[in-house]
Order: sequence, then structure tokens, then C-alpha cells
Amino acid sequence: MKNDLITRLTTVLAGTLELDGGAMFGVVPQSVWSKAYPPEPGTNRCTWAMRCLLIETGDGRKILVDTGIGEKDDERFRKHFNPSVPQVLASGLKEAMIRPEEITDVLFTHLHFDHVGGASYLDEKGKAHLTFPNATHWVSGKHWNWANTPNAREAASFLPSNLNPLKDSGKLRFLPDQDSDFEWLSGIRLRTVYGHTEAMQLPLIDLPDGRKLAYCADLIPSAAHLSLPWVMAFDVRPLSTLEEKKRLLRDALAGDWTLLLEHDAKVAGGRLAENDRGRLTLTDTFDSFNYKG
Repeated sequence: MKNDLITRLTTVLAGTLELDGGAMFGVVPQSVWSKAYPPEPGTNRCTWAMRCLLIETGDGRKILVDTGIGEKDDERFRKHFNPSVPQVLASGLKEAMIRPEEITDVLFTHLHFDHVGGASYLDEKGKAHLTFPNATHWVSGKHWNWANTPNAREAASFLPSNLNPLKDSGKLRFLPDQDSDFEWLSGIRLRTVYGHTEAMQLPLIDLPDGRKLAYCADLIPSAAHLSLPWVMAFDVRPLSTLEEKKRLLRDALAGDWTLLLEHDAKVAGGRLAENDRGRLTLTDTFDSFNYKG
């Protein structure tokens, strides 16, 4: 579906963090994944991007998809994940000539700390405030309930320091819990998936020039995860992830979609192609994506 609503779309880097390669690649042996996505020297930890998406519309909306990890957490947390400090989301938005007060909507794919942490900050007295004070914050209602009653496996990813400021803000709204793709705004559909966590929602975007984009979030966090068995150990339903990846990749190949990768530190995305051996790869890759109508 073509539309004339989206006037601008750009990727915005919110910084980097380090995560264990074994956790990110699940059952794939270290000797294999380390060739596709090399760890930091002398460690098993890999550097991952936190790449957000800024969408502007003709009716004045400025939408930010995900917000990175933020800077609220303590030294122990920072030592564990080594996030780049200061986070660069604010400077990325400034480069795009957007002030935090101008953001009208924040859309969360899900509420793990590396996607929601940048939505709030602490002042000098330790009080939490919304980073985007005029924005309506959107998330799946089903996922919100899941995040606020977490299982033991995911509890460390759903931090009260991230959820409570949203809960107390009066700016939180819930998206429909539909298992089929649905239109959120003109040109933006959402696909709900359940493998990585309960009811993560992926934006599927139709640009006015005819191009189609999929923001892959944690279903396909990097180009190395295109292979179906390369599934994160973090995923709560890995077999569901397999089927959801298969569907997204099939749709992307058939529709000539561009994939936008949230966590790949080197590649922001590209077009999906199948080589002569039937292997899926990214072509026409880029380190940032910018569209202006």
C-alpha cells in the first residue's frame, strides 16, 4: 500500500552495548558465530548497536521507534553491559534537527532495557522524568502486562526503573493485541511476534516511493541472524522465533523489502536476496538509512 503520509524516515543511533556472543547466538558454536560476528579481543562479548528509527509524517507527527538503554543505571549494570556513555540518542536527534520536546509519539517494539531505557532519565535529585515529555508512548497491552509480571527468565530485562516512569506519566497508551498484521498509521503496519518475548511488535513500513521496509527489532537483530537456526538464547520461545523469522524472510524476499537491523554494529540494513545456493544474504547494505519525501 503506497501512501503520502510519511515525509521522512531515518535511522538514529542510540549508542552501543556489549552482550555475550553465546547468548546472542544460542546453539551456534563459538567457532562458527565468531567468524560471522567477531567478539571483542580476548573476550566472548560482542559489541551491538542500539539503532532507533525516526519517522516524520505530513500531519506533523514525529515518531521515535525504541529509545536505547539510557543512562539511569548504576555502575554494576554499566560494568556488566558496558554501554557507550554518554548515550548518543540526543545528539543523533539533534543532528536530525529534532528536539526531544518535538517527539509526538514513542513506539516500543518491546520493553527490554536496551529498547526502553532511553525513554526516561533521572534529574540531579534522582527523580525520573520522560525524555520525550510531549510524546504519547505506545506498546502492546499484552506485552505491558507480561513485562510487569515477569517470569524468572526475563525479570532482569524488565527493569522497574524503566517501567515505572511510563506507568506514572499518564502518557502511556496500549496498541491492539492482534495476531495478524494491522495498520497503526497510514503506511505503518505492525506485526506481532512471540518468540523473543510476548507480543513484540515489528513496524512494517510502506514509503511513498514504493519501497517497503521491515524494522526487525530482536527477531533478526543482526545480519548474522538471517540463518534460521541462529536464534538468541534469550528468546522465550525459540521454535516460534524460527517460524516467525521464516515468515518475515519469505515476505521480504517476495516483496523486495529492505530490512532495518536494530542491533548490528556494522550494518544498518539492506535488501534481502537469495544466492545460487539458496542462502539468504543482504545486498545493497548501508550503515544508515535516510528517506525524505
